[in-house]
Amino acid sequence: MTWNMKRTNGCAALIAAGLLWAVSPATAESQNVSAPEAATWKSLKSDVFGSRPIEQGEGIVRIEAPKRAEDAAVVPIDMHFKTDSKTGRIKTVTLIVDENPAPVAAVFTFGQNAGVTHLATRLRVNAYSYVRAIAETEDEKLHMTEVFVKASGGCSAPAMKNQDEAMASLGKMKLRVFPSKAPGSEPLTRATEMQLMIRHPNNSGLQMDQLTRYYIPAHFIQGLTVSQGNQLILSMQGGISIAEDPNFRFAFDARTGEELKVEALDTEGKKFQGEWPLESSSL
Repeated sequence: MTWNMKRTNGCAALIAAGLLWAVSPATAESQNVSAPEAATWKSLKSDVFGSRPIEQGEGIVRIEAPKRAEDAAVVPIDMHFKTDSKTGRIKTVTLIVDENPAPVAAVFTFGQNAGVTHLATRLRVNAYSYVRAIAETEDEKLHMTEVFVKASGGCSAPAMKNQDEAMASLGKMKLRVFPSKAPGSEPLTRATEMQLMIRHPNNSGLQMDQLTRYYIPAHFIQGLTVSQGNQLILSMQGGISIAEDPNFRFAFDARTGEELKVEALDTEGKKFQGEWPLESSSL
């Protein structure tokens, strides 16, 4: 199995090592939602990107999330991307939750010809926090957009399933394909939309077993590769902020007659695979 584990600007290494720890939890009173940058972000920025300048991502990357989360352990995040000859192809996207214990939630790498225009997932949000998407284009410029989410306790919230139930279905995958919309309008409508669901507890290491009262060890999907044929669609280097039963919905330029392949690796070294044929009737 070939894994795309390349570290991007040191972010993935920081995820795996768990080195990005927030300075202090934000509260409703201390967090100024209207400020362009939260205080925590100022310290995180240099840890993740060094001295590299970051431009506003308007017109290149857009992020959407609920202003107040219904469930802090399962917060839906939607990212939309625009790539053209002027902006250049987006190579990577770093997803950051400022106030989480390990703020770098994931680093996504897109295939050169994948044409990814949309990516959605679900996150744990531990405190009132900015959630940021930082896209790197082919010219190595960084473009950021952010949204403020009011949530609390997502990283330590009890698991939805008990550990025995979670382990019984560990690594099972399901792929849902959404019919393409009529071509010729926005870039997103020319792509094929798919949803990948993986059964995995994605334990954060901060959750307590309700029976033993001991903390459940961290155990999560740390590597994910989605490809079609021999071409990469996207890969992910993930951390504890990805919610239980990881769920990814993405739009890309699919090709008929070639199988979609998914490979996942968790922190205990367990590998999971799935393959699905893509027929013209489903695209």
